[in-house]
Amino acid sequence: MKISAIQRLGGGDSDGEGPGLGHNSCYSRLWLQLFCLLLSGCVHYDPKSISVTAAADTFDARTLNDERLRQFFETNHETAQWPRKTWDLNSLTLAAFYFHPELDVARAKWSGAKAARITAGERPNPSVSLTPTYDTTSTPPWIPGVSFDIPVETAGKRGHRLEQARHLSEAARRNLAATAWQVRSRVRGRVLDLYAAEETVTDLKQQEVAQTRLVELLAQQVEAGAASAFELTQARVSLYTTRLALEDAQRQRAEARAQLSDAIGVPASAIEAIAVSFEGLDQFPTELTTAEARRQAAVHRTDILAALAEYAASQAALQLEIAKQYPDLHIGPGYQLDQRDNKWTLGATLTLPVLNQNQGAIAEARARREETAARFVSLQAKTLGEIDKAVAGYRAARQQVSTAESLLADLEKRQAGTKAMFEAGEVDALALANAQVEFSTGALARMNSLIKAQQALAALEDAVQSPLSLSVPAPAWENNPRASIESTKK
Repeated sequence: MKISAIQRLGGGDSDGEGPGLGHNSCYSRLWLQLFCLLLSGCVHYDPKSISVTAAADTFDARTLNDERLRQFFETNHETAQWPRKTWDLNSLTLAAFYFHPELDVARAKWSGAKAARITAGERPNPSVSLTPTYDTTSTPPWIPGVSFDIPVETAGKRGHRLEQARHLSEAARRNLAATAWQVRSRVRGRVLDLYAAEETVTDLKQQEVAQTRLVELLAQQVEAGAASAFELTQARVSLYTTRLALEDAQRQRAEARAQLSDAIGVPASAIEAIAVSFEGLDQFPTELTTAEARRQAAVHRTDILAALAEYAASQAALQLEIAKQYPDLHIGPGYQLDQRDNKWTLGATLTLPVLNQNQGAIAEARARREETAARFVSLQAKTLGEIDKAVAGYRAARQQVSTAESLLADLEKRQAGTKAMFEAGEVDALALANAQVEFSTGALARMNSLIKAQQALAALEDAVQSPLSLSVPAPAWENNPRASIESTKK
């Protein structure tokens, strides 16, 4: 149909303009219309400026009562009363998934990897060349001509490109999940720091009260000649030491709140007014064996799965370079209107693999595959070493907690017995005060061992990259990770 139409346009017109002139006018209009049609499908540049002042103001305006944050919570099946009265680890983690800029960077990288899949699937565009010829012996002297170049990929190159881009996109998605775990790990660490500071402040205040009472009683006995000044001095030094420790713990509490806000991605003012719940931080999962931890890591560690995806991408890249040994075919049809004669040509171009067969690129791709494989083996070995170390540390920390709890139980019994003896008049107030000081010291030691055990548990969770607190309900992002970490906030 197209050929016959061109042939009809090739005839001279009735006004005597000369053969081919009417055709040349229609020919030009046809290409002009085709050119405009191609331009209409182009993407236009959309500028997007960044203001330093506006970005800072936006960050300072962030709060945990944000309406869009509430919608984000509902998407992840967190439907508690809003604004929330208390914030636990799960809710603070979701808030970090919404606010933290590192996840925005990881999401942007994943978007770029997904866009690369579109690029990999694109077929090469044909090209067109205008080849006008000037003939001095003919009237008119110009002979219009056009030729096309239609590339045809061979050896499945497009399929290999798509496979490589698909695996790289999967690796970027896994890296997004790894970034989300890092964000969650930092939030957990800062919540634990705040919990440690809060409990330490409480225990030190109780110890300060007990030691103050002890100093008062010793001062009375020194005046009565029943105690030495040395004993009083020692008690006062212990009291002042406790007060210094209390002031340091209060400082750590203030810093922990600021660090928690940084881990979430909000200003410190957003954390100051909220109540943080530490539910579950005094509990531990059932005994976890090294084999179970290794199995958990094999299933859940996103960096290992990302490394596997990168290795698969390197395999596809090697296949692509091997396929490039086979040249692509270029089909080149052409057309000329020589006076009233329609002249058609058909050509084919094929690069001859004579001087090289893409051996260099193949060797590079094979070396990159070996490097990716070695990196995966190294990461796996490092992971297994981390798990062995974390399991051993967790077991030792749990044993320390058990010892501290037994000591505290004995001190509690001793305090109760001393109190009963004091009420019966068998011991004096000084003995009771000493028992109270010993109990408060034991309570502080138990708290320190508990925090160390929670830190060891956090290290084990980081090694496995999975929450292990079986007594605590699974966080919403574990049940629906795509809705939380892969969604871009609007």
